[in-house]
Amino acid sequence: MLSEPRLLLASASPRRRELLEQIGVPTRRVHCEVDEQVMPGELPAAYVERVARDKVMAGVAAAPAGAVVLAADTVVVLDEQILGKPRDREHAKQMLLRLSGREHEVMTAVAVARGEQVELRLVTTQVRFRGLSAAEIDVYWASGEPEDKAGAYGIQGLGAVFVAHISGSYSAVVGLPLQETAAILEGFGISCWQPC
Repeated sequence: MLSEPRLLLASASPRRRELLEQIGVPTRRVHCEVDEQVMPGELPAAYVERVARDKVMAGVAAAPAGAVVLAADTVVVLDEQILGKPRDREHAKQMLLRLSGREHEVMTAVAVARGEQVELRLVTTQVRFRGLSAAEIDVYWASGEPEDKAGAYGIQGLGAVFVAHISGSYSAVVGLPLQETAAILEGFGISCWQPC
């Protein structure tokens, strides 16, 4: 019996690997570097799609011929502005105060490729925060969680207590829209529910 094709993950994100394992898709990481600078005038949706596409193509270039590679990128968007990872405590505090009591978008683009064949999907989720106090933001920063998170929060961690409402894919906010990802992988011959 032939074994399932192995998926290569062009991402260093432990959360994406965990999400793929959750749906029974074992992965192996392929290392790649891409320019993640926002281009002048680039809209958030165009940016996240470009970065996901660049990552997956860099992964294909680094992978063995014929390998199936997955990459993704996630951004937090408020007032059409991308909120990236915080530079420091003060930057994180500014971002979280802007998100406080408001709805924002989380956009995740997932790309899967084999050679020149590329499938890309963009998923947008609406997230609304309750009001946040400056004091709790300070405590949250001290936890260390916001330091490497887009928008300075992690919905799968301590930051979950800020979320009053979500409309759309929860897993996309974590970093990978699982329903859409499973559908794309099926088209590349990679099924879910494999033993990891």
